[in-house]
Amino acid sequence: MNKKKVKKQVKKVWYFIWEDNSIWSWIVNIILAFVLIKFIVYPGLGFLLSTSHPVVAVVSESMEHKMGFDEWWEKNNDWYFENEIDKEEFEAFSLKNGFNKGDIMFLVGRDAEDIEIGDVIVFNSNRKDPIIHRVVKKMQDNGEIYFQTKGDNNEGSIKNKELDETYITEGIIIGKAVIRVPLLGYIKIWFVEILKLIGLA
Repeated sequence: MNKKKVKKQVKKVWYFIWEDNSIWSWIVNIILAFVLIKFIVYPGLGFLLSTSHPVVAVVSESMEHKMGFDEWWEKNNDWYFENEIDKEEFEAFSLKNGFNKGDIMFLVGRDAEDIEIGDVIVFNSNRKDPIIHRVVKKMQDNGEIYFQTKGDNNEGSIKNKELDETYITEGIIIGKAVIRVPLLGYIKIWFVEILKLIGLA
């Protein structure tokens, strides 16, 4: 095949992908976007941000406040006072107003010594999805740093077979949440729900 034919074929493919409005062009675009994000953008972001999960969708309501900060604090402050966190300290925390189901969170990798009380971290447990909760205690045991977390919207830290929030070690921490993008995570949530409906998830 000579250069002219190759150039002509490349132009045809280019037109099909970027200009054509056929259903097949749309399908190819969706596949290309998926491949690009999953195998190039996502791993590239992970490398830059030092975490295996640079972007996560929030799939529960455990960090929602559903009201202004002052009203939320009045309703929930007993647990924090009992655990030596006052209002002024909480107001200085990152993401002090919580976040909602359906939000997207950007994460950065952090060593245990760099994570502080008030930071929001993502970690693995025996549940299917990683957990995203706030650090409420930082402790040390035989030189190993570990954490206790709590969902802002939960009554306390969870401790059961699936999840023990009272002893989060560095090895299960995925990253620290630094940026919130509202509602964009619903794309993932709806996609998973559709897969469940058709029996693929």
